[in-house]
Amino acid sequence: MTLLQTQGPAVIVAGRRSRHRRHAVASIVLGVLLFTLAAVALMVGNTFYTPGEVIRVILGETVPGASFTVGELRLPRTALAILAGVAFGIAGVSFQTLLRNPLASPDIIGITEGASAAAVVGIIVLGVSGPMVSILALAGALITAIAIYLLSKKGGFSGIRLILIGIGIGAMLQSVVSYVLSRAAQWDIQTAMRWLTGSLNNASWEDVAPLAIASVVILPLLFSQAKALGMLQLGDDSASGLGVRVNATRLTFIIGAVALLGFATAATGPIAFVAFMSGPIAARITGPGANLLLPTALVGAVLVLGGDLIGQFLFETRYPVGVITGVLGAPYLIYLLIRTNRSGGSL
Repeated sequence: MTLLQTQGPAVIVAGRRSRHRRHAVASIVLGVLLFTLAAVALMVGNTFYTPGEVIRVILGETVPGASFTVGELRLPRTALAILAGVAFGIAGVSFQTLLRNPLASPDIIGITEGASAAAVVGIIVLGVSGPMVSILALAGALITAIAIYLLSKKGGFSGIRLILIGIGIGAMLQSVVSYVLSRAAQWDIQTAMRWLTGSLNNASWEDVAPLAIASVVILPLLFSQAKALGMLQLGDDSASGLGVRVNATRLTFIIGAVALLGFATAATGPIAFVAFMSGPIAARITGPGANLLLPTALVGAVLVLGGDLIGQFLFETRYPVGVITGVLGAPYLIYLLIRTNRSGGSL
């Protein structure tokens, strides 16, 4: 018996343990970073509040000044940033994994534009506001995703075809948005542009509630299928041979990802590149073969919350979080295009 035959199983087990250890350490570090950013977001502002005061507000005590500033302004803004980051991250990595291409993110293939176009038409043409804008954004994301899937399915499903069709549909929807804005009154343009930029300004518990409910319903379902999602990276035939219900798993993640994206976009607007960046960043941190859902969710939350803090405090002028993530995401898109062209498309 050769040395390879005798030591092979031990090497495989050691490699698996090493991957699990790296995944656990990365998730813990990201969790600590997110907790730190959340603490800073709750304490820092025009008035600084101590950790003790913040904890008392969270526990429901009345603290002069802090009860309103922390409880009604900073806490819903922080909660919305975390939930939106998780939703965008999970939506992005779901599509990227299903199509085995890091460019297959909802904000690259047109689904986010579908939500944006529906919301802008609702605000400017139909004159709706509040929860109705959220319903329209969710419907726009779902209809766009279905249209892209059906168009890409003709002649046999192809991930590359889906990406190209999605980019084309996204460009068309951007044209619709531009046309509607060009015909709108000045005050409607300001409302729509504030929504289109991607912002956590004026966040309230009313904005947090629908996204929180959607997350509680959808995230456990997607996490329960995380192993099956990872197997789909091997290809449909291999995954089916390993016992994965390929069509059911794909449908579950497509519907779940689009729903999360729609609710998050409705709450914050389309925060640029978070869905696109979160999965590849998590993959670099955790290494090959890791389950990406949890670290991607944490990366997405860190990107949104960190971007919001940078936009609020790092410059003389305050910028919406979508501007900050857009500045970070544009060069990353160029880098990923170059890397994908050289090595092929995978996370």
